[in-house]
Amino acid sequence: MTPAGRAARLVRWYPRSWRDRYGEEFAELLIADIEERPRSRARTADVIRGGIAARLAGAGLCGFAADAAGQVRASLVSLACCLSIFLGFGAAIWSQLTIGWQWSESSGGAATAATIVTSAAMLAFLVLALLAAAPVVWVVGRRIVRGQSRDLLVPAAVVLAGTAVTFAGGRYFGNGWPGTGAHRGFVPGGLAAFSWASTLSVSSYWAHPSALAAFPAGELAWMAVSPLAVVCAVAGAAATVRRADLPRAVLRYEIRLAAAACAAMPALLAGCCYWIASGGGTPLFHAGAIDVLAVIVMAAALVAGHRAARQARLRLASAPA
Repeated sequence: MTPAGRAARLVRWYPRSWRDRYGEEFAELLIADIEERPRSRARTADVIRGGIAARLAGAGLCGFAADAAGQVRASLVSLACCLSIFLGFGAAIWSQLTIGWQWSESSGGAATAATIVTSAAMLAFLVLALLAAAPVVWVVGRRIVRGQSRDLLVPAAVVLAGTAVTFAGGRYFGNGWPGTGAHRGFVPGGLAAFSWASTLSVSSYWAHPSALAAFPAGELAWMAVSPLAVVCAVAGAAATVRRADLPRAVLRYEIRLAAAACAAMPALLAGCCYWIASGGGTPLFHAGAIDVLAVIVMAAALVAGHRAARQARLRLASAPA
């Protein structure tokens, strides 16, 4: 491969926005260095390290990009993605706990404690999500109505489509919710049923095709479609926030809510871990490998989310008013 081809391949480690601004000049430097040193592991390692750092900075997870507001938005988007992953797996475990609560007059034990802690955390996340969405919806909606940001139309439509499919499917398949015991828990049955239906895709049945084949065709289709609908909603929301020029006051408000969400994440994770560590038993469910995998993914999302929230706070504080 020619030096120019090798340089072009190395430059691809950097994100597109960085390449558009610095790629040509950087490639020329690499070509000169490759001609002088045809083989250099140190050079390759430096480029890879720099590319990863640039991508993390673009995602709002480290460093300081030139566009302060853009990096704050990127940090908030990264936090939202981490929260979506975190809550997706957390809700799957929470739905098992709420079903177990419905089927038993539990007077104590790990399941009861875990249900109370996780339910309180889920309620906090629901309130925070509504508070966080309100100003963004207002700003974006007003600009779309006024025709000021036509590039927001497509991502906003994707958000609406993904949310509509998730809501409709969750309501429909929630009718098959197994939490039909005589005891009524403190979690509303409709909310618990929706959570169960929305997280059907988080299942160990994927590892047992023969058992999975016994499921109704509609339910199998929903298990495949539901995560795609959530991904569409989250991706659309991320694109909307990135493209929207949110006022500094809104960014500051969102960062405060992000700090509150980061404070609630350990509570939900602790409740899930406590239930699994204590045996993970309910009248209908027992913790398995899928639940252990879920808390591992939740822990990774928690760390990344805290990093994104901290970076957003630091970047906004260092940006000129």
